[in-house]
Amino acid sequence: MVDDLDTLLEFDAEGEEVSAEYMGTLEGFRAFLSDLELRILLSGEMDANNAILTIHPGAGGTESQDWAEMLYRMYTRWAERHGYGVELMDYQEGEGAGIKSVTVFITGDYAYGYLKTESGVHRLVRISPFDASSRRHTSFTSVFVSPEVDEDIDIEVEDKDVRIDTFRSGGAGGQNVNKVSSAVRITHFPTGIVVSCQQERSQHKNRDLAWKILKSRLYQYEVEKRDEERRAVEKTKKEIAWGSQIRSYVLQPYRMVKDHRTDVEVGNADDVLDGNIDPFINAALRNKLVP
Repeated sequence: MVDDLDTLLEFDAEGEEVSAEYMGTLEGFRAFLSDLELRILLSGEMDANNAILTIHPGAGGTESQDWAEMLYRMYTRWAERHGYGVELMDYQEGEGAGIKSVTVFITGDYAYGYLKTESGVHRLVRISPFDASSRRHTSFTSVFVSPEVDEDIDIEVEDKDVRIDTFRSGGAGGQNVNKVSSAVRITHFPTGIVVSCQQERSQHKNRDLAWKILKSRLYQYEVEKRDEERRAVEKTKKEIAWGSQIRSYVLQPYRMVKDHRTDVEVGNADDVLDGNIDPFINAALRNKLVP
């Protein structure tokens, strides 16, 4: 492609009419460089791995639970746009509407590298569809992304540090799922991390999936702890920790989505909620807001 540009520049210097062809080649070269830049940025130890994404609504009951379901749809649509696979690992329905929590396994090259920029708190402002007085409400939902951990990476978990509970699955799955205690919850005492899985009918399969989620979360926990120590020394990068508000989605009185880390704004909020979050992801990667 560089040779093509050199040739076109030579023709242009000789007075040949090449402007349209030159511009087309130049735009292609710019797109190539942009993609190359992102690939260089996605050079973290786990960036090429699959991702485990968990969504939890904040305080606010039905409002936040509905917002959590909207985010779940947004990330599912994003994955579909990019040809990634989406496997539901845990889904707990909300009371009346929305979801209490959801964990999905997103598979494909660099799924974690891209989605790691989405961890944090997402804020929604809108006229509530659940408010008879049609008042404006603000809702918060937390998103947490961790990588699928490679089998050759040893993450030690001692028996004394965990409690494993089984319970009956609720929600989707039908009566056959609910007849036995097939769902599994694992609590890790040293970190306070709690994971659960109830999508499979087999308790054994749910246990395996729950362990996979726990190891992923423990790996991410250690990475974040290490990076917090590094940032405390450097003090040059904005910290993105669990509980920080990273983005606002405003549907009333105007429509806009703004990322508070990069100041990127998009006016087409519906397109963003339909899965077009690439402008925010790309900006976060280029600003090196995550390790």
